Amino acid sequence: MYNLTGRTVLITGGAGGIGKASVLRLADEGCDIAIFDRQAEQAEETAALIRAKGRKAYVATGDVSKAEDVKAGCADLVKQLGHVDILINCAGILRLGPLLEMDEAAWHNSFGVNVDGVFHTCRAVLPHMVARKQGKVINMASWMGKKALANYSAYCATKFSVIAITQALALEMAPHGIAVNSVCPGLIVDTQMRVESEAQHKAQGLPMAKDRVASIPMGRAGLPGDVARIVAFLASDESDYMTGQGINITGGMWTTS
Repeated sequence: MYNLTGRTVLITGGAGGIGKASVLRLADEGCDIAIFDRQAEQAEETAALIRAKGRKAYVATGDVSKAEDVKAGCADLVKQLGHVDILINCAGILRLGPLLEMDEAAWHNSFGVNVDGVFHTCRAVLPHMVARKQGKVINMASWMGKKALANYSAYCATKFSVIAITQALALEMAPHGIAVNSVCPGLIVDTQMRVESEAQHKAQGLPMAKDRVASIPMGRAGLPGDVARIVAFLASDESDYMTGQGINITGGMWTTS
């Protein structure tokens, strides 16, 4: 366990899945949490679990792809928190299909949430960190931000972009005492994104998660808690000399940096 008592977290996409697992772990570490998510009811349920752990929790509802939503929501959350020590960009969507057959709206929506969302949130929150000369930014990328797969062109393109943003922003923020890293999960189950992904896989005749587990050297799919442990490390002082990295959490499915 890391001692993060008194530190504050602002997370997008913190209502469920990896985001929820991450904020519950950080609440156990002593953090107060602010959640920005479009799923208001689910976000409030997660906030209640955080408060049950004795930590403060706040919720703002909005769409990360919309700059005005992010600007207003983050301003409100920063005010309630007092300051932000850790920013986690976890909001994301997955749209599958061959590039030549993909609906144009699905392509643009993928970039709107997965890439523009990071852009909007960083621009809303990082000035507060720069003013304090400290902070941690953790971006949710994917192993498919390092290796492209057929039928994942939109998702891969957005996650490659998240890793690129992470690397560039790390160089820009280093003089201000701010570390910027990304985590790159592999096949993670027990999330809403996985449920939606499985439906898309089935509709398009693509391999299901249970069929893909055989290709994972560690013999199992990942869980949100596996990712949350790495998020906690990156949020802690133990990672202070690390920036610009994309950490694989794939059970050995992908081992190249």
